[in-house]
Amino acid sequence: MNAPESPEPLPGARLLFSLDPAQRHLNHGGFGTTPISVQRAQQRLRDEMEADPHRFFTRGLHDRIRHTRRHLASFLGADPDSSALVTNTTAGVALVLGSLALGAGDEVITTDHGYVSVALAIAATGARNRVVPVELTAGDDEIVSAIASAVDPARTRLVVVDLTSSPTARRMPIERIAAALRPTGVPLLVDGAHGPGALPLAVDAIGADFFVGNLHKWAFAPRGTAILSVAPKWRRVMAPRVVSRAQSEGFPHSVEFMGISDYTGWLAAPAGVFMLRTLGPERVWAHNAALARYGQHVVGSALGLDIDRLPDPGADSPMRVLPLPLPAGRRYTEADAVALRDQIADRLSVSVAINHWRGGLLLRLCAQVYNRADDYDQLAEALPGALRDVLSD
Repeated sequence: MNAPESPEPLPGARLLFSLDPAQRHLNHGGFGTTPISVQRAQQRLRDEMEADPHRFFTRGLHDRIRHTRRHLASFLGADPDSSALVTNTTAGVALVLGSLALGAGDEVITTDHGYVSVALAIAATGARNRVVPVELTAGDDEIVSAIASAVDPARTRLVVVDLTSSPTARRMPIERIAAALRPTGVPLLVDGAHGPGALPLAVDAIGADFFVGNLHKWAFAPRGTAILSVAPKWRRVMAPRVVSRAQSEGFPHSVEFMGISDYTGWLAAPAGVFMLRTLGPERVWAHNAALARYGQHVVGSALGLDIDRLPDPGADSPMRVLPLPLPAGRRYTEADAVALRDQIADRLSVSVAINHWRGGLLLRLCAQVYNRADDYDQLAEALPGALRDVLSD
């Protein structure tokens, strides 16, 4: 297969960020990066807060948070009155699990593409986590059938499925999963950590009971900004993990207000959405998806992988994975993934994600507007030798 064409770089895009030019940043999905304009918007809010803390916290803060939530929820196609700002997807998942009062005898169904923090949160409730295996190459029909057939309405209290999996970059058919679960009465929580800003999204149209997604990854918001959308029938059971004087006001304000915290990241988040809209969402999505596809191809070819059999998360994905060709005969661990990630960063001055999955290691490549084809070309040139050196150490 011929290499896909790399997209034209977005003029001036690299200048919008304060990233170290000595490092190649190919893991935007890990931690995001806040544009300079959004950093400055947040700093202005911090300056305002520190100039008169009493006024900042007592004169209109709740209204500003509410206005921000309405802006961000509308951007995601979610009902602002059934949504709440939270610090990240992990916090939103914990909020849902706690509000459903799960415990021994209850079952939560996930897939083996889920994020490790979700599994840990389920374990902390005492509920059983039933993991449905899904192959990287599985079709949508197969995925929907596997999840639906695993559900037992007598004991299954919740199904948690990723919109786009963090370890495998697999896009899940969440709308079809939601439709399949609806007759069972079992609620669906969509882990949309990699949804907002990464691809076209209309949260309410998904039909899930709960959706939580980060805006600090792909929507250019400051870190610590996410949104939890809750179907109206579940709003009354949503109980905050931190109880404050806002408890009596109910969801969503009871969830959002945590006393004296730094809310400036939330208040600056619309500046990130403004930047995405200024660049043109469709333009950004097309650029990132094409560049991720190009990167997967050139790096996969350099590693000697069968290009025609590489995992395909979908044409609109800004993240793609490559199964690393490692010595057979051993099962790799999360510690191996972390060590290899750090060694690649130190030896090659490139940031990538190395994810542990099913006893092997997956290299995850991301693409954002500050990336260019030569980022992946240079990784393709250097990675095979670096892997040989690391594995022989």
